[in-house]
Amino acid sequence: MKLHCGIGPNSYRVRIFMAEKGIDLPLVEVDLMKGEHKSREFLKLNSLGQIPVLELDDGAVITESIAICRYLEELHPEPALFGRTALERARVEMWNRRAEIELFGTVGNVALHSDPMFAERLTQFPAFAETQRELAPQKWRWLDRELADGRPFLAGDFFSVADITAGVVAWLGDFFGMNVPGDTRHVAAWLQRVRSRPSWSA
Repeated sequence: MKLHCGIGPNSYRVRIFMAEKGIDLPLVEVDLMKGEHKSREFLKLNSLGQIPVLELDDGAVITESIAICRYLEELHPEPALFGRTALERARVEMWNRRAEIELFGTVGNVALHSDPMFAERLTQFPAFAETQRELAPQKWRWLDRELADGRPFLAGDFFSVADITAGVVAWLGDFFGMNVPGDTRHVAAWLQRVRSRPSWSA
């Protein structure tokens, strides 16, 4: 197997996930700035021209970061990053979806509608990007209220793929000048726990 990846939050999600599990795969760097993700060869792997892509030994491919992580979880079940019990798995799914919709969606919309890199991908609305930029602090304050119950991680007392997703959103926000608000002390403590893990530097 090999992972086609590059700069960006979705590639980082998979690489952090792999590091948590101690999975070492060959990495094929895809240079987005040079448009390699739009090349004829790459589009054979993913017709949407997006990374990451997991290419299996038999030539089969899996796209979408969470689908790739689920596949790797099946092959390497320990440590369990999607939960162990039915309740844990449901909570991880719930919090990963919340992280994607409430946090990733908001911060990601700023990037999609303001960065020139995405100008060919969609019709950009800079005014929409600004409304999303203004909304981002409210999303982090919502999460801060949720974490006020004292749990160390999003889905409970264990680290999961939901923490990877939300942690990467914080990185993306920093990149686009949308830092986590300073008054969200519960989020700050959670984020410190996430970023202190060895996998974060992956």
